[in-house]
Amino acid sequence: MTATDFGRPIEILLVDDDDDDVFLMKIHMERDHIANRISRVQDGVEAMQYLRQQAPFEDAVRPDLIFLDLNMPRKDGREVLREIKADKNLCTIPVIVLTTSDQNSDIVESYERHASSYVTKPVDLLQFRHVLKSLGGYWFSVVKFPCGTPLEKFAEPTACTSGGADA
Repeated sequence: MTATDFGRPIEILLVDDDDDDVFLMKIHMERDHIANRISRVQDGVEAMQYLRQQAPFEDAVRPDLIFLDLNMPRKDGREVLREIKADKNLCTIPVIVLTTSDQNSDIVESYERHASSYVTKPVDLLQFRHVLKSLGGYWFSVVKFPCGTPLEKFAEPTACTSGGADA
């Protein structure tokens, strides 16, 4: 769950407009040594600019994992997820939907758009920390990636969807 596990820093992108949730996530992730580099954007427009290294994020590093909230201003997480999974340069990045919504329609739509996981943010702080620790343990200790290195092979563009941007 740290840089020594991968031989390089772990890059996580948090896409969330709630400052309190982001603060809690960063504190718990750092305390539990889940990540070495956490970047944050506040909405879907910034997320796509970051991922495509567009101004003001020209120097952004490709994330190994994205935590995505659904309900945000300007461009919501549903649209961001659709764009990520339709983009041959981004589609292999695992996206964990981490949101307050527990509506079945949001869960179904997220998986239909190829979310890697869907997690409802707990209201209780201890449960929230447990969820983050479990996610970190799963994604950085259990999940295996090709060639024994996380996502390095995935950095090469591949076609993830057929049928164009609306797939």
